This record gives sequence, structure tokens and C-alpha cells, in this order.
Amino acid sequence: MNMSHSLTKIWIHLIFGTKEREPLINESFEKKLFEHIKQIIENDFKSLVTAINGTSDHMHILMLQNQNYSIADIAKNVKGNSSHWVNQNGFTNFKFAWQTGYGAFSVSESMIEDVKKYILNQKEHHKKISFAEEYKKFEEKYGLVTGNR
Repeated sequence: MNMSHSLTKIWIHLIFGTKEREPLINESFEKKLFEHIKQIIENDFKSLVTAINGTSDHMHILMLQNQNYSIADIAKNVKGNSSHWVNQNGFTNFKFAWQTGYGAFSVSESMIEDVKKYILNQKEHHKKISFAEEYKKFEEKYGLVTGNR
């Protein structure tokens, strides 16, 4: 096999919340926000977004990561650019901001459809479980022990 080319196929489930988990994402602009974030990831980071959705206090993105960009760079840029975009466009009458951190989890090829459905079903899902409870479950599922968030 010729290894002169680098080949990667890394699916990432990226999750991040609003500052202080405040309900800052209003339904009046959420679709525009999700589309804006999708465009940043696909245009600036050449990474395919397969699913994007969220609730008033957080969002989920399923993406095929381009090998030339780190998750940290993608998350930092997406959050910085999108919060600036929300504030510039006057979608809210308060300052919109994301929390500092994020969660990024690898997804196996066999689980892509399940994760995609999970992301697209966020509104229904969060009628039963809060973002804090959900994130704790992710930490447990992936064996992550973290301090206070």
C-alpha cells in the first residue's frame, strides 16, 4: 500500500453550551445560527457537517473532521465567530456568549446514524433531561473525570 497520502476519517460529536448555561439561543434565530456555524465549519475548516441542532442553552454538531485542523481550533473559531455574529446582527437585546469549554467525542462509523438521530431529536430529548445531566452522562460514557464545570 502506498502511504504517500494521509488518509483520515474521524467523526466528531462536538458539544458546547451558552455562558452560564443561560437560555440564550432563541428559536427566532436558532436556525440562522446553526446554518452560520455549519458554513464556518464547512468553508473555513473544510469539515463536513452531517447534523447540527440544539436547545436554548447548548448545541451539538456531528462532523467529519478535516485532518488539517484541530478540534480546539475549530471549536474556538466557531464559538468566537458565531457569538460575534449573533451580537452584530442584533438577534438578542443582551450579550450572547458561549461557555469557555466544549466536549468533543469520536464517533465510530457504525454509530453515525444513531448520533445523527440523537442530535436532530434534541428538543424532544431535553424535555426529559437537562444539558447538565446529559453532559454528565457523556463524561461517564466516555470515562472522563472532570472538575466542576
